[in-house]
Formats: sequence, structure tokens, C-alpha cells
Amino acid sequence: MNFTIDQTWDSLPVNHDPVNIKFSPGDCGLLMEVSAPFFNDPASPPGGAGQPFPGLWDYEVVESFFLNSNTEKYLEVELCPHGQHLILLLSGRGHAFQQGLPLSFHASINGNRWVGQALLPWRYFPPGVNKMNSYAIHGSGEARTYESLYPIPRDEIEAGQKPNFHRLEYFQDFRLQEIMGDGWVQPDSDLWTTAI
Repeated sequence: MNFTIDQTWDSLPVNHDPVNIKFSPGDCGLLMEVSAPFFNDPASPPGGAGQPFPGLWDYEVVESFFLNSNTEKYLEVELCPHGQHLILLLSGRGHAFQQGLPLSFHASINGNRWVGQALLPWRYFPPGVNKMNSYAIHGSGEARTYESLYPIPRDEIEAGQKPNFHRLEYFQDFRLQEIMGDGWVQPDSDLWTTAI
């Protein structure tokens, strides 16, 4: 299943080659593959490649969110071209109860593009995922750019509104069974049994 991020958070076309995300079956999880322009702005976070990095959203990242819209429980996955990552488990809009979980993630930069591959374990997904959205962020200061797979429509943007990736009402339908097969059943997760 392939997705292309070709709009900004406020429904304007991007001015560069778009970010591409592919989801496919993985070993005990969902394989997420990113192919994206490399802006090198901001510079690499001061954390090791392959390690979680708090506040990664302040750097150059591609993100995917997987939501149960009935419970507002969701998984946020952030991937950086320099190899850092961040996993957040959220219960309620913007309320992370766990973050910094380990992740098998590898990224490589080739000129003005980067590719990354992450295996998202099933235990990270909340039960009953039925919506998703994906984002890309790059740039510094006034040039900071926020892009969205499912952006906010132009006619719904209010004066002075800022990008907010936790606007769950704009997420769109998503079924893991479309990737894994109609007979597939999402495994139970110990991480979500204690979610608020």
C-alpha cells in the first residue's frame, strides 16, 4: 500500500518531489518504507542513529499515525533521515503515555534523497486501528514546512491557525487487513492494556 504526501498541512501543493511511504507485511509487524527528498535542514539531531530521540519532531522527519477513532488511542511513528526515530503511544488527543520505544529502523542518504525502512511491531498498534495520517516536516525558522497526506481543507482553516498533527478528525479510513489480508486478525498488545 503506497501513499504520497504532496500537500502542505493547509492543502497547498508541495514545491518539491513528494514524500512516498509504503506499508507492507513484515516479520511480526508492519514494514514502513520511506523515500523522500533530503533537505538537511535542520542538521542531524545530536543522537545516535538507530536510537530514539525525544523531540524528534523539531528536526527533519516523516511521520505516520495509526488511530482507533472510537477510543482516540493511536500510535505515532517518527523517522529521521539521519537514522533517529521516535515512537509515541497516545491515549486521547496529544496525550502520550509512553515514548522512546525501541525500533528496528535503518536510513540512508544518497545525494538529495533519503530512504528508510522500519519494522513496526504489532504490539505498538492500539486495538482496532481504523484511521491514519502521515506527515513530513523540514526546514528551519520561517522556512519550516509542514506537509500532510490528509491536510486540513483550505475553507476550514481559521485566521492564525498553526499546523497541528493531532487533528484526528482529518485522519482517513485505513484497514490493516488491506495490507495483511482479509482473514488477518490484529494481535493483542500488552502495551495497550494499561492505556488511560
